[in-house]
Amino acid sequence: MRLLLVDDDEVFRERLARAMTKRGYEVEAASNAAGGFETAETFAPEFAVIDLKMPGDSGLTLIPRLKEMFPCIRIVVLTGYGSIATTLEAVRSGAVDYLTKPADADQIHRALQGEKRAPELSVPSLDRVEWEHLQRVLKDCDHNISRTARMLHIDRRSLQRKLAKHPPLR
Repeated sequence: MRLLLVDDDEVFRERLARAMTKRGYEVEAASNAAGGFETAETFAPEFAVIDLKMPGDSGLTLIPRLKEMFPCIRIVVLTGYGSIATTLEAVRSGAVDYLTKPADADQIHRALQGEKRAPELSVPSLDRVEWEHLQRVLKDCDHNISRTARMLHIDRRSLQRKLAKHPPLR
């Protein structure tokens, strides 16, 4: 079971690669869409886990290229910022599933193997939307708490308290 893992978050990518190796996958990883495509040419993956938002090309650009090269590949898209529009675009491009971060290795494994899950029909809570927005701005500010707090016009300590909490459930 050859798995291509494409994610710009180095820590997450390495942890997920180790976890998927323990589940029996042979893993090759890349930090961007271009690197993922190059790796796929020589690795010939059967499965792929692709982050949606990365520097340079989006993970969505990689999906049709992989499907063209490997028609039977099973692709799961991961993102910290889920929306209906990107979910539809990912599935139309050939992804078999779309998971929002934080997704664990078991969820990803089940999605790659085609196990059905209950559809998420609920609208995210305001707390969840706020948490996702904070994470997005934090990432855009290179994880600099002070700069993020200035961008959001809130006190740095208040931001730290909000970030220390676990992500709210939907």
